[in-house]
Amino acid sequence: MDISLLLAAVIAGFVYGISPGPGVLAVLGIGAGQGRRAGAAFLVGHLAGDVLWAGMALVAIIGVNAIGPLVFDILGAISGVYLFWLGWRAVRMRRAADGVATSTVRNPLLHGAIFGLTNPKAYPVAVATFTALLSAKASLLTWSMLPALVAASCVGGFAAYMILVAVVGAEPVRRSYRRHEVLITRTSGLLFMGFAVHALLHAAPGLLPRRPT
Repeated sequence: MDISLLLAAVIAGFVYGISPGPGVLAVLGIGAGQGRRAGAAFLVGHLAGDVLWAGMALVAIIGVNAIGPLVFDILGAISGVYLFWLGWRAVRMRRAADGVATSTVRNPLLHGAIFGLTNPKAYPVAVATFTALLSAKASLLTWSMLPALVAASCVGGFAAYMILVAVVGAEPVRRSYRRHEVLITRTSGLLFMGFAVHALLHAAPGLLPRRPT
């Protein structure tokens, strides 16, 4: 298997796991109120949802690619537009959203699993992120690569979660995050917009009419 494909899946899993969103806000709230162990348990449960959505996203991407490159280019363009829209919304954020959980969670592991599996934004974001990062190697994707790609995405997600666990629950980090939440969200938005441009640049040649030679 092409190492660049595995690396792209690792990066996609990392970006998907660490980008500010409902899950990150939730684990910050749980960690601040109940400590790192509770935050880590939440993330372990949440990883089940990440595996599901990443797997479904990769199934969709490989399935579309098996149909033909044109369909994949269309999906890439749609994903690029979607990521750009998400990034634009994040860049335009002007005040912190009140999304951090402050109440005690009795079973962080189960709460994380339910949270990850029922997040309505998880699948479209996963499809958009993975498409943006894998589009350059679309022609190499096959069904036999699916287990390795899912595993690689889990490695990236696990690395992201290790970083979150390392900082969650620390009072200075929590205060700093809340103080600079707008800046962090806007930076994440710029990252999403960069992935969007990447996806659109790779989709455009397949969608534009070719000049007769």
